[in-house]
Amino acid sequence: MSSATDTLTIHQLLGRIVYFHALFIEPALRPNAPLGPGPVCCNHGAALGRRTVDDLLPDSAWSALAEVATTFPAHHRPCPKAAGSCCATCRIAAAARAVAAGWAETECRSYRQNEPAEMLLRTCKRAAAVRLGRVFAAQHAAPCPALDQLTVPDSLPGAEELPLTGELLALWANPTVTTRHPVASWLNHCTGLDDIRRVLETRRTGS
Repeated sequence: MSSATDTLTIHQLLGRIVYFHALFIEPALRPNAPLGPGPVCCNHGAALGRRTVDDLLPDSAWSALAEVATTFPAHHRPCPKAAGSCCATCRIAAAARAVAAGWAETECRSYRQNEPAEMLLRTCKRAAAVRLGRVFAAQHAAPCPALDQLTVPDSLPGAEELPLTGELLALWANPTVTTRHPVASWLNHCTGLDDIRRVLETRRTGS
């Protein structure tokens, strides 16, 4: 995955995450307490010698994903060492988990007015970790044994259920060979979660 076109596509999708987060999710965030660190990354566990955060993330477009993840302290669980020597792919996978869970939680609260099921959050976390983590690992030749042990769940929320989270998971399934167009293009005409909720309600009542 070294072509300029593939890199541009990845950067565009990362930019879409940042844009949607700032426009839709961040204004609706509720304060929540940090959950605490996650398991140790490869470089601080049994699989040493992986490419590091200091090697790959400074000045990288991927650092934006890590920044978005920090806005979800209840879901963001990086390596307890949290150092530049951490496995970079582990760091990206942890950030992807936090973003997917945080988006799904915020969407559920906004559209359904209730808390999401724990199984839904676990599903979104694992799918995002695998899909974004694999793209990062392929782009930077940074394999990660922790990532290799994960699989994408069979059933994922779709763009008609949770538009932002569903599109996030769909677009990163294989961004360099699938269509580069948004999955739910109507999102481009919305200016907030209330707009999205109204579209979903209209589609349900019209079906």
